[in-house]
Amino acid sequence: MKEKISVIVPVYNSISCLERCVRSICAQTYRNLEILLIDDGSTDGTDALCERLAKEDARIRTFHKRNGGASSARNVGIEMASGLYLGFIDSDDYIEPDMYELMSRAMQECEEDIVQISRDEVDEMGGRLPDVCIPPERIRFCEAEEFLKELLLHRGDCSFCTKLVRRELFQRHRFPEGVLNEDFSLLVDMLQEIRGIVILPKQCYHVVCRQESTTRRRSQDSFSRVFLDIVENADRMQELVDRRYPVLHEYAVRFNLYQRLDYMLHVPIRQMKRDNVFYNRVRKYLRRHSKDTITNPYLTGKNKIYLLLLTAAPKTVRRIHAFVRRTLRHSKAAKNAA
Repeated sequence: MKEKISVIVPVYNSISCLERCVRSICAQTYRNLEILLIDDGSTDGTDALCERLAKEDARIRTFHKRNGGASSARNVGIEMASGLYLGFIDSDDYIEPDMYELMSRAMQECEEDIVQISRDEVDEMGGRLPDVCIPPERIRFCEAEEFLKELLLHRGDCSFCTKLVRRELFQRHRFPEGVLNEDFSLLVDMLQEIRGIVILPKQCYHVVCRQESTTRRRSQDSFSRVFLDIVENADRMQELVDRRYPVLHEYAVRFNLYQRLDYMLHVPIRQMKRDNVFYNRVRKYLRRHSKDTITNPYLTGKNKIYLLLLTAAPKTVRRIHAFVRRTLRHSKAAKNAA
């Protein structure tokens, strides 16, 4: 008997993409699945689509709840799941037919608590985008401390969508609600309790990068909460590393500086004010750690230049940065038109 896998899909206003996602799960060569569609208060007819899809495959179960975010929906799925292993898929995305077959086989053979499949990124038309996470050449076991180092270097994959997780791990854990970058926080907690993660080379999970992505700014002043959360996660990582993994100290410092660089490159210029407490916290950190910016061996030269310039003259640098990006976009558009 193959053990049951519960696949949890948080769903919110996904009328245009949910069917492709669900059909890719139903087409799995690994048949012993239950598919939990957690409708998180959709308002575009997705709730009815969930019910229709459930009628087509007896393995699909649907649940409807008040809107509370993806973590809240996933946590409902965890409570309702009956499988020995849990998987998660975002409703935008889709998977290859053999994904859970490969992952379950590795789970049985390696006897680990988490197996990770590799992923790629595609646009809405299915065109390949540059890989965010480079897959290994062959199956690889990555010890927990090494995986943590990869995360600190922005080379690891923190997404639970590419993971198959033994259900027992969720007896003590849930996805944090009310924040973004929630996968990172939960995975770091779990890494402290396991030997490591088995990583498979085949890119079976397809991340669809949509124009209305959470982290994209929709206007000059809009600003995703994710850029605040990544700074807070960085502080938490520094504390954890210095307490439990001191050998990774310089990696954690690099992570802290890089996350703050990301924040400084995205915070709207109009919000770069003295009364913005969070912004000023970030600036003070960068000033205190100017020496680390210069000496850290894991930052690129470009990272260091941007950090030092943003520390010295943040608004001026941002205006120049925005001008250069606009010029490059216009130049590219003119070239394509010609």
